[in-house]
Amino acid sequence: MGNGIMGKNEAFLRVSAILVLVLTACLVGLNTQTKTIIFTIQKKATFNDMDALVILVYVASVAAGYNLLQLLYKSSASVCYGGKFEGSETHNIYMAWVCFLLDQIAVYITVAANTAALGASLLALTGEEAFQWTKVCDRFTRFCIQIGGSLLCGCVACILMAVISSVSAFKLFRLYSPKLFLRLKTR
Repeated sequence: MGNGIMGKNEAFLRVSAILVLVLTACLVGLNTQTKTIIFTIQKKATFNDMDALVILVYVASVAAGYNLLQLLYKSSASVCYGGKFEGSETHNIYMAWVCFLLDQIAVYITVAANTAALGASLLALTGEEAFQWTKVCDRFTRFCIQIGGSLLCGCVACILMAVISSVSAFKLFRLYSPKLFLRLKTR
């Protein structure tokens, strides 16, 4: 697989991840529903009511920004240096390690935030009689359906970012010799 094809595939994956992460953040962040409880008393459901959803909005936004920065960095390196980083071989390996580790961190944090939001949303959906917590989704149905859609988008984003991380791992470990453990290939 050539560098050009791998670079185009990675760019496509990063753009897709950015779009899905922005969609996730917007669906959660802009989702509100107001219900009249008793005559003039109204209750409004927003993402601020659940800390896990607030964290999901922040994490999805930061992850989208990170992927955008990676996309811009790699495209500028491709334009300026013809697809190769300028500098020594050790600079290439350090940059490959940095990109790999940052991709890993982004995936794990996004998965953690999405999982926490999913757990909190399931609790809002089912309630908990032992704590006398009522089912929130019985009252705010549209709100819960939109949160469910945003969590589905978040899962798709996590899968896309895991694939990006795999591509990053491939790019890193192809620089090493297959015969000698963690030794750089000699040219």
